[in-house]
Amino acid sequence: MKINWGTGIVIGMALFISFIMYLVINMLTDKKFDHDLVTEEYYQEELHYQEEINAETNAFSLEENITDKRVKDGWLIEFPENLELSKISGNLNFYRPSNEKLDFNIPLELSSHQVFIKNEQLVKGRWNIKIHWEYEETPYLYKNEIVY
Repeated sequence: MKINWGTGIVIGMALFISFIMYLVINMLTDKKFDHDLVTEEYYQEELHYQEEINAETNAFSLEENITDKRVKDGWLIEFPENLELSKISGNLNFYRPSNEKLDFNIPLELSSHQVFIKNEQLVKGRWNIKIHWEYEETPYLYKNEIVY
């Protein structure tokens, strides 16, 4: 049987479309490629965005801001030494963009100016750190993206 060029083009297009459909269906159904939204309440978060901007501006205006760095056994977050620990309250959030199940929050109950996160809590890869904190009823926000 002899196939003319028109039939060959149709067969080629059908094979290409089938291949693309296979890739799309595979990506949508495979749990390995399951990427979560940044937040479930996206529009609610958007309404509070100006408050975050103001809190971040407050943090930049401090003489000394929060610092964080990798140390031998984990991640170290240091609060400014000139602040009184009893007046600091807030929440420390580690967000993993690729896997919602790895996210965790730590309420700030400081006994020293340092918070230590152990290796066991952090998986290698990209993390977003967000620290919402208050000092003398003034809101502050510290953000950092790290690769652990």
